[in-house]
Amino acid sequence: MTGRNAAPGVSPAEKLARLPSSRRAAVLDQLPAEDCRALFYDWSFWARPGQRTPEGPWFCWLVLAGRGFGKTRMGAEWVRAQMEGPTPLTAAPGTAGRRLALIGETWADVRGVMVEGDSGILACSPPDRRPVFEPSRRRLTWANGAVAEIFAAAEPDQLRGPQHHLAWADEIAKWPAGDVAWANLLMGLRLGDAPRVMATTTPRPLAWLKRLANDPNTVVTRGGTLDNRAHLAGPFLAEMERQYGRTRIGRQELNGEILEDAEGALWTRALIEDHRVARVPGSCRRTVVAVDPPVTGHKGSDACGIVIAALGEDGRAYVLEDATLARASPATWMARALALYGRYDADRLVAEVNNGGDLVETLVRQMAPETAYRPVRASHGKIARAEPVAALYERGLVAHVGAWPELEDQMCRFTGQPGETSPDRLDALVWALTELMLCPGGRPQVRRL
Repeated sequence: MTGRNAAPGVSPAEKLARLPSSRRAAVLDQLPAEDCRALFYDWSFWARPGQRTPEGPWFCWLVLAGRGFGKTRMGAEWVRAQMEGPTPLTAAPGTAGRRLALIGETWADVRGVMVEGDSGILACSPPDRRPVFEPSRRRLTWANGAVAEIFAAAEPDQLRGPQHHLAWADEIAKWPAGDVAWANLLMGLRLGDAPRVMATTTPRPLAWLKRLANDPNTVVTRGGTLDNRAHLAGPFLAEMERQYGRTRIGRQELNGEILEDAEGALWTRALIEDHRVARVPGSCRRTVVAVDPPVTGHKGSDACGIVIAALGEDGRAYVLEDATLARASPATWMARALALYGRYDADRLVAEVNNGGDLVETLVRQMAPETAYRPVRASHGKIARAEPVAALYERGLVAHVGAWPELEDQMCRFTGQPGETSPDRLDALVWALTELMLCPGGRPQVRRL
């Protein structure tokens, strides 16, 4: 089934808003007060053409769109249409007893965005049809007996066993080990004659997400932030255009594009995705915090790359967190690195000192003298230091625990060509994995002080 872009045009609400105030008042004056109140909860009045449920047979409705497009509202309104009856005591045909799964990355995401958020299910539901939310039981119940159960994609085994008629899955591109959680979800859609799933997300170039988008039983709706300009603040839109209008992150996060890898990059999305995991299997033999300090600490400085990685008992390295800090003073980024050192019970803090010189060690000794610290100095170019680490990925010896989009974007666009922006996150990653995996065998590309 072919995908589609968000249809052009505006909602009836936008058309009404564009009328002169006197004309708009005249239109509203013709409506009984009860009908005017009902407009607040009438999705057909607020929805743009591209936000409406696609017609015809489909199994998955995949909404790939930029931030602010209205994806959450679309999901909440689709759930309403599937679950609530026309009155509190009267079920629409086929809705009574329906079971639906609500899945976000975490329980907090589902509750804070999909259920209780500004555009969530409770906010969109009229008072006489609002479901009862039971946080302790992680479920919503409608008056007609329909029930929505809440699941966290970060714990994909939760989806083993339960069965449903329908599902709404939000921000699926953020899910750790997303293909595993998605597979478990689909295997539970086995109730009724026409199971369906709606998935809403800002896209990322994940192999399993691209397969889903190209599936013949998937209908794809695409759109960008500007499609919803009528409901977004002008200064916000201007600032987004100023900062991100011509950037890769803007194309992905605002325009909703699935970006491919840069030609000649050492890493590919597939290389990272094939070894992504939800958690480290077993215990960690070693954990390091790696820091790539900026030269300066003013507003225009590079970010301070901070990456935490661990060596598992299986001999593989696991990237635990990208904690990079932008435009911070040396004391601030060092405090963060030391806090992470303690939180992860790390064995070593490593930091590049080509630019920082004695500053890094001075900060460590002043702020936490008991820290096991090792300075490293780059004696080769970035591409030469990164190549052995990329080879570890190719051999399946490195896995990312969860998703770290900014870090992975740097990895998949780094080619080492002149003029490239300094890859602060990637530099920290290289130092962390070099410390864990490459130093014992001859320490390639690194000369110790």
